[in-house]
Amino acid sequence: MIPRMKIRLVRTAAAAVVLAVTASGVVFGETQAHAQTPSGPAAFGPAKVGPPMEITWQQGPAKPPATRRKPNIVLIVADDLGYNDLTVNGGGVAGGAVPTPNIDSIAREGVNFAQGYAGHGTCAPSRAAILTGRYPTRFGFEFTPAPPALGKSMRNFNYGIHNGVSFPEREKDMIPFAKMGLPQSEITIAELLQDVGYHTLHFGKWHLGESPEFAATKRGFNESLLTSGSMFLPKDDPRVVNSMQDFDPIDRFLWASMPFYAQKDGGAGFQPKAYLTDYVTDEAVKAIHANRNRPFFAYLAYNAPHTPLQATKADYDALSHIQDHRMRVYSAMIRALDRGVGRVLQQLEQDGLTNDTLVIFVSDNGGAGYVGLPDLNRPFRGWKLTYFEGGIRTPYLMRWPAAIPAGRTYRAPVSHFDIFATAAAAANVALPRDRVIDGVNLVPHVTGKARGRPHENLFWRSGDYQVVRAGDWKLQVTDRPNKDWLFDLANDPTERVNLAAAMPDKVAELKRLLARHNAAQVKPLWPQLGQSPVMLDHTLAEPQTLKDEYVYWGG
Repeated sequence: MIPRMKIRLVRTAAAAVVLAVTASGVVFGETQAHAQTPSGPAAFGPAKVGPPMEITWQQGPAKPPATRRKPNIVLIVADDLGYNDLTVNGGGVAGGAVPTPNIDSIAREGVNFAQGYAGHGTCAPSRAAILTGRYPTRFGFEFTPAPPALGKSMRNFNYGIHNGVSFPEREKDMIPFAKMGLPQSEITIAELLQDVGYHTLHFGKWHLGESPEFAATKRGFNESLLTSGSMFLPKDDPRVVNSMQDFDPIDRFLWASMPFYAQKDGGAGFQPKAYLTDYVTDEAVKAIHANRNRPFFAYLAYNAPHTPLQATKADYDALSHIQDHRMRVYSAMIRALDRGVGRVLQQLEQDGLTNDTLVIFVSDNGGAGYVGLPDLNRPFRGWKLTYFEGGIRTPYLMRWPAAIPAGRTYRAPVSHFDIFATAAAAANVALPRDRVIDGVNLVPHVTGKARGRPHENLFWRSGDYQVVRAGDWKLQVTDRPNKDWLFDLANDPTERVNLAAAMPDKVAELKRLLARHNAAQVKPLWPQLGQSPVMLDHTLAEPQTLKDEYVYWGG
């Protein structure tokens, strides 16, 4: 296969947004001195947000093809959804008080991957793994895009006993924010599918570069409805109920700074017509129907249930049995998310597409401790911003009636990057041969046609915080604290018993695996400027104690 030559056209910036992962893991925007929209400096989104506008999606053929066509592919990615937020995983938000029947149906009618792993502990590198089929460290997308101001913000925030640290000496190596994005040399699954005739659609969050040259429409998507960095509704809208986290200073910043906006194909910003989760669903359903007579790839990246916590009043009122206000708002967000997924599945059914549509549902990482709700990742330990199971074990469901028998549970570890290879195989398109593709097609493993595990080893890296899972052994190596954590996941899946001191030979063996893996990765495209502590066993809403175990996270 001849390596793909990629030509990118760079257009004038409609908006430039500086994003940073703060100490609590939420993104914030900061105006860049020379970043201009047509009407002034950019903040979170466009400087001016227009009134709601009607979107017209490109129409496919009026009639279906006479011959068999390639299967459709629908990839749904939730944002910060905890493993325990779905009733299919044995729990459910608010102790199971808010069922998720529509999302659960993907597993009932297909397969639930019981050990589905995120490609990273935060959203941007995880999304890079999903769309490229590769470890993000293979192409330097190791840290979430961040400006030099990040280190200072982390250093100055007082967490309690353990506080943020910054590395000002690394600022000399920082690249301009405009260069922070998914490298142009990478091939996305959208590009691969577009090349074989798929109409490719993006809805919602992106987070793979905010400058125009990194936009979804420059990375293989025919059409894109962008809602990154948006409120779910204006905070004073009579239709909304809000929960503001006074223990999280970044949450306060979000409420003060975020607009309520969307953009279609990089055009002018406008206000969505409805609550964001419902609005993105509305448009996805319209686009699916418009393309019912040709193969399409729909990447539906919901913002929910990421902060700011906002629910519709109707959903909030429907959950009067939940007494805690924050939990009730979060639960109402899950209710809306499940409703949205249900409407997408219903549209596929109405258009006669269910049988030959591959539907994949995942979260970008585990639930976040900065939300202040303790059970999001139960029974697993840790949060988003860590590589403990709570941070990287995510809901991972797949349905394709034409190829996958219903009601399967697959128990071997799989990863985000397997989505790329699975989608490519479904479309009968060859994988690129000019680079390592880390993912594998999961369908033969689910159906029993492939032997062995898809992966004997899985790796994660964020600076000096590095992890390997080899078989059922998992080693975490941290620089702050200077500690090795060794767990036998077969007997201790919730990572409570650290065996590192008792098994130095196993630690050494796994460190050799890490070293070999790291030798095949590349230097980060930009440095890590700061780190902040994340408590493993309680949320940000609770004060630190001397007995707490923690890790530091910075990317």
